[in-house]
Amino acid sequence: MSLVARHLEEKNIPTVVIGSALDIIKTCVIPRYLHVDFPLGNPCGKPNNIEMQNAIFKQALALFNEKIETPLIKRSPFVWNSDQSWRNNYLKVDSSNREQLKREGNIRRKEQKLVESSGVNRMTLAP
Repeated sequence: MSLVARHLEEKNIPTVVIGSALDIIKTCVIPRYLHVDFPLGNPCGKPNNIEMQNAIFKQALALFNEKIETPLIKRSPFVWNSDQSWRNNYLKVDSSNREQLKREGNIRRKEQKLVESSGVNRMTLAP
């Protein structure tokens, strides 16, 4: 993503990247970046929280109005939860949740097989 953003910016096409991996972004040097301190996969806000998602999107759009001479990194004011406890449990697998994760994985695999057997795949869904 960073290479695409830099290439487009060189062609005078402004870009904004919204993400949750600040350490990677600092290395990749993206021209305009909005950091959202959420679990990976949720850069635009909590699922089904339309108000939060709209606010994050508006903050990202506002970055287009800022002139940049060096990489511009802004932070979203939102937090996933007040104590940021998600960080302690993110991608955690141990004896306390192993069976639950196994059940959820089995359910997901069954759902994926149903989709595959229907003949529909992601490529055919794209316009």
